Amino acid sequence: QVQLVESGGGLVQAGGSLRLSCAASGRTVSRYIMGWFRQAPGKQREFIGLISWSGGNAYYADSVKGRFTTSRDNAKNTMYLQMNSLKPEDTAIYYCAARYYAGDISYTVADYDYWGQGTQVTVSS
Repeated sequence: QVQLVESGGGLVQAGGSLRLSCAASGRTVSRYIMGWFRQAPGKQREFIGLISWSGGNAYYADSVKGRFTTSRDNAKNTMYLQMNSLKPEDTAIYYCAARYYAGDISYTVADYDYWGQGTQVTVSS
């Protein structure tokens, strides 16, 4: 089992930045793809980014590309999401998730095995 805990959410003005962390415990996640998702009120949970198990490759949704950057430190079993140039439409609960690497990547919620409890990000205009 893998337990994931997000932190770093909060209230920020439009144009500001936040850095989310996702700490894993239970087992090492060095062979797991780590993903970031978010869910706004009344909307489905959506993919926003992921990073390969090695950290060498990252993929982003078009809505955040160029503004958000994900990274990971496998020695610390921790993943990060740096969010810059935040917009009010970025307001959501942000979740990290883990998927054991079996040779492919996925942007689909159902394909991830473990989830954190989420952290609220609110961007004011």
